Amino acid sequence: MVKFIESELVLLRKEVDEMWTLVYNQLERAGEAVLTLDKKLAQQVIVREKRVNAFELKIDSDVEDVIALYNPVAVDLRFALAMLKINTNLERIGDFAEGIARFVLKCDEPALDAELLKKLNLEEMFRQVLSMLETAKRALNEESIELATSVFAKDNLIDDINAEVTSILADYLSKNPESMLTCLNLVSVFRKLERSGDHINNMAEEIVFFIDAKVLKHQGKTDEQYPHL
Repeated sequence: MVKFIESELVLLRKEVDEMWTLVYNQLERAGEAVLTLDKKLAQQVIVREKRVNAFELKIDSDVEDVIALYNPVAVDLRFALAMLKINTNLERIGDFAEGIARFVLKCDEPALDAELLKKLNLEEMFRQVLSMLETAKRALNEESIELATSVFAKDNLIDDINAEVTSILADYLSKNPESMLTCLNLVSVFRKLERSGDHINNMAEEIVFFIDAKVLKHQGKTDEQYPHL
């Protein structure tokens, strides 16, 4: 029985890793599509969203089978539960990538104002979210609590960028009122990135839970609370 459950958990980890890579690529492509207003690339993201959804259903089913058939306990049970929750968060990030891609398809502008994008730090925000996603994946693969908790600090950077968006866009609109619709839609892009950061935070918490059985969901996540890390 032990050998059987070990092989099932290895397969489950492989599936989650593949799902993670797919979602990372979706978000990366969505970011490039926004920055360049590449509608063809945005359409690719939307089409591939079906693969993300299919992956989520498959992993959900596999986790349920592992729990029902093998009755895992201790670290094996924590791992299965963590994979189930990480899978859900990855699917939501995939949804956000699709939503960002739809912004590109709806945008009638030939190009976004380069100076505005620079002030908004949109490219940096994408970079930080992708870095969080990559760091969390490494934390799982290396079973590193230190890497997992480092994700929380990165999320603070994303929140800082997002906090400045409204005032920057308001100032821009006072001088460019004809860009009202584009700016309003652009706010939704930042919101989706900020929410993606929140979901990656959730994933990092699940990784810590799996590794060390720590439940962080309803606790603060500052460096001061983890001086030993």
